Amino acid sequence: MSATTLLVIAKEPLPGRVKTRLTPPYTPDQAARLAEAALADTLHAVRDMPARRRVLVLEGHPGPWLPAGFDVVPQCAGGLDERLAHAFAGCAGPALLLGMDTPQVTARLLAPALAADAWHGCDAWFGPAADGGFWALGLAEPRPGLLRGVPMSTPTTGARQRARLVEAGLTVRELPELLDVDTAADVARVAAAAPRGRFAATAARIAGGPRG
Repeated sequence: MSATTLLVIAKEPLPGRVKTRLTPPYTPDQAARLAEAALADTLHAVRDMPARRRVLVLEGHPGPWLPAGFDVVPQCAGGLDERLAHAFAGCAGPALLLGMDTPQVTARLLAPALAADAWHGCDAWFGPAADGGFWALGLAEPRPGLLRGVPMSTPTTGARQRARLVEAGLTVRELPELLDVDTAADVARVAAAAPRGRFAATAARIAGGPRG
């Protein structure tokens, strides 16, 4: 067991609502299938990690891709910074938040942030993304104000979020950098990073079949 709550923030993988930057070359249905596979890989990885509690912070409705062992809570209204802040606000004690765009995540990658001594001399864990954002954020205490007002989905989001933590006097430890699945060029690279996962299998099926 870990004293940390694991949060996954996600959208229901519906065509036209998720992974719109993959279209074209992918169709909206194919983009949604990739999003569902990425989300399922992420959730199954989190299910196998030590945690005090596992929470899916969801926009939409759960589907068959959701494994057992998760509490499901709705996202609040507002921008992404407000929705992330609200996710942390619902926690008591340490919490670590992940997105749905890094299906290559593993328990081994997150082991330092979930170890028994993860919060000894540490106030925050930060996982930078290759596009300038971040794929993971952990806080020893839920402080929603540390996220509100940070511009999201920009090339400097990660740097500005990390700076916000440091400016607040927090001791920050780093997790490895990962590539988010944001564009069509990312699909093959992320699939290669986790070749045995649902995401890689879905990408291969789509590549091997007709478009449409």
